Amino acid sequence: MSFLSRLSQWLPFGDVPEMDVNIVFKHLENNKIQMVDVRSALEWDKSHIKGAINLPITHFSADLVKQLQLNTDHLTIVICLSAHRSIPAVRKLQQFGFKEVYQLKGGMLSWWKAKLPTLSTQEK
Repeated sequence: MSFLSRLSQWLPFGDVPEMDVNIVFKHLENNKIQMVDVRSALEWDKSHIKGAINLPITHFSADLVKQLQLNTDHLTIVICLSAHRSIPAVRKLQQFGFKEVYQLKGGMLSWWKAKLPTLSTQEK
């Protein structure tokens, strides 16, 4: 694979499968989903979706994804702030063999706008 091909996989442009926040929330209520939040740890600490796993896009690799022990056959949602950082993460997960992987349409901005529940990490 050429350098340009590898680089293009990381660009936050183009189309990837996405799922609306209300549909994601329904899957979450039914416990039929795994979520990977690719925002920074600081963003994660301020507000995240219960059950999501934080793996910042700056640390995204096959080895770290493998360590998370995610199931490649389960519905997987990738989350970021505005649905830009999640684009390359979706592409990478597809390359790693994930069969049903989507980005959260509109990212956390759309989740907050819909007033869906979030958690925050308390400062110590």
